[in-house]
Amino acid sequence: MIALPTASGRRWWWTAQMIGLALTGVLLVELLAAPQPTLHVLWDMVIPLLPAVFLVNPLVWRSVCPLATINEYTGNQAGRGAVPPRVLRVAWVIGIALLFAMVPARRFLFNEDGAALAITISLVALLALLAGLTFAGRAGFCNAICPVLPVEKLYGQAPLLPLSGARCAFCTVCTPAGCIDLAADKTMAQTVGPLRKHSGWTATGLGVFAAALPGFIIGYFTTSNQGLDSAGAVYAWVLGLAVVSYVVVALIARTVNARAQIAMPVLGAASLGLYYWHASPSLAASYALAPGGAWVLRAVMGATLAWWLWRTLRRTSWRNATTPADS
Repeated sequence: MIALPTASGRRWWWTAQMIGLALTGVLLVELLAAPQPTLHVLWDMVIPLLPAVFLVNPLVWRSVCPLATINEYTGNQAGRGAVPPRVLRVAWVIGIALLFAMVPARRFLFNEDGAALAITISLVALLALLAGLTFAGRAGFCNAICPVLPVEKLYGQAPLLPLSGARCAFCTVCTPAGCIDLAADKTMAQTVGPLRKHSGWTATGLGVFAAALPGFIIGYFTTSNQGLDSAGAVYAWVLGLAVVSYVVVALIARTVNARAQIAMPVLGAASLGLYYWHASPSLAASYALAPGGAWVLRAVMGATLAWWLWRTLRRTSWRNATTPADS
């Protein structure tokens, strides 16, 4: 059952959501008016904190995300329908593809071009708005094609902090399966389906994402900001390492018949560990931490990831959860 927030709690979250929308408006203006300092704050100080937030509980971000607020505004109007299960699974793959397309683009476009980033954010916001005109609630964008959704699912298996869904005053089952807000501990099982019970999970969309993620992260951090003419080379390197990562993980999984409830948490912990190993020096410098701050961040994140992995592997919901495809 979904844990619904109290009326007072919803007011607090509503205030946070309005602040998020206002800050997004300020961000768009500043990306055009003062792109370099704005890009520095966004990419070097704000975005590196989000993966840690997902580890604590992805509902923190999902409750305040401005794109979710936009999607919800139109999606909560009467007459919207749920996303059909088959369409939903295709949409999940589209979200993964968007993530794999947009992150490498930082290296040759978004990290240094404020106008391009502002236009892209505006277009994605429009997409979230249109998705709400088509499907109920946040089913059309937040629970379907959002490029952040696969990351939220991977790290929301055993959140470190319990939290109720802030946006749903009641559940309309707008998303027939895999809704983090409705049942976070069953989301992964419902997304992967019955193939989670053996190494076949590597052939699912989320399984491909989890297996490719370590190489994808290494690929991104082993490239540098370059011109637009380097787009092909950046994609070839980042996605090439992602493919290598997937092939290696898939071969190991199939050799030992690794089940998803063990393999995917391990891959999630390894991926986030790689992310903060590479991001910690820049993060420590951006926040002017004392010498050795990067190693402190690495140690803290390592301990936190070990705790999260231990909690996740102790969960039995993957083993016991059922999906429509199981019956």
